[in-house]
Amino acid sequence: MATPRKQQISLVDTPYYHCVARCVRRAFLCGEDTLSDQSYEHRRGWIEDKLHFLTQVFAIDVCAYAIMSNHYHVVLFIDEEKAKQWSINDVLERWHRLHKGTLLTQQYCRGDTLAKPLLDIVKATAEVYRKRLIKISWFMGYINESIARAANQEDNCTGRFWEGRFKSQALLDEAALAACMAYVDLNPIRANIAKTPESSMHTSVKLRCEQAVKSQQPNTLLPFVGNPRENMPKGLPFELNDYLQLIELTGRCIREDKRGFIENSLPSILNRLNISAENWLIITTEFRTQFHGAVGHEDVLSDYCRHQQLKRRQNLSHCNKLFA
Repeated sequence: MATPRKQQISLVDTPYYHCVARCVRRAFLCGEDTLSDQSYEHRRGWIEDKLHFLTQVFAIDVCAYAIMSNHYHVVLFIDEEKAKQWSINDVLERWHRLHKGTLLTQQYCRGDTLAKPLLDIVKATAEVYRKRLIKISWFMGYINESIARAANQEDNCTGRFWEGRFKSQALLDEAALAACMAYVDLNPIRANIAKTPESSMHTSVKLRCEQAVKSQQPNTLLPFVGNPRENMPKGLPFELNDYLQLIELTGRCIREDKRGFIENSLPSILNRLNISAENWLIITTEFRTQFHGAVGHEDVLSDYCRHQQLKRRQNLSHCNKLFA
């Protein structure tokens, strides 16, 4: 039985989550159908555009993504503090970019004078919208529903496009976050549809590489802000150059024609996280098969299970082995 969504999301433990949505049977999200010779490559842009758009609406940032032929991965950061700072106007204006809202919320945004009972209703409605704008289920649901409708219309068919609901797993610490992001960014290389990270189309790492050449970071992705320290700004707790170097080295090792190990002088990310090169290669090639559910070291995994009232610490043996 699938784990209820409320037992997978725990902002007390982590704001980072890895989500995967997969197409049903032979439905094509992207790629080319060898049987019919029909190309669906243009659909990759649909999802990429939706991801970048929704980061401007939700209090959710994208850390990494990869859009494949029949599924896509995304690593998300939920910024609860940002949502709490929004005014009622901010919340309603953001929500109205997605949905019409109610007659009262539309009148409020137009500046119409409302009686106090009606104003109270608007405030209560805004709080409902505020909570939705930090929920992964609303974020992913907006993408998946709109893509399914567009794909079915283009294919002139009806019925289910996605293989049930999307799957998500909590990333409880820096080691889990770094490993999952690398796993996502290296998807095209593992699938042998790209030779290098910078040539991996429709991935976050390609976008980061393009901006890094200009000494910039993409404004639609959560930025790298350096190693943890006091008064740290919002962002990924790694150095951008270290991460890109790590992805490059890992990509070389997992290519079919370049089997090998990361050299002994490990990039500083692996040194700081205390992950061996051998374990790193296992994690970044088998993340989804090695870990089912929340991922992290034993202490944070135990806290997560206690907060979620879970009797069993799933993944414990694999986490202890691979993050040791």
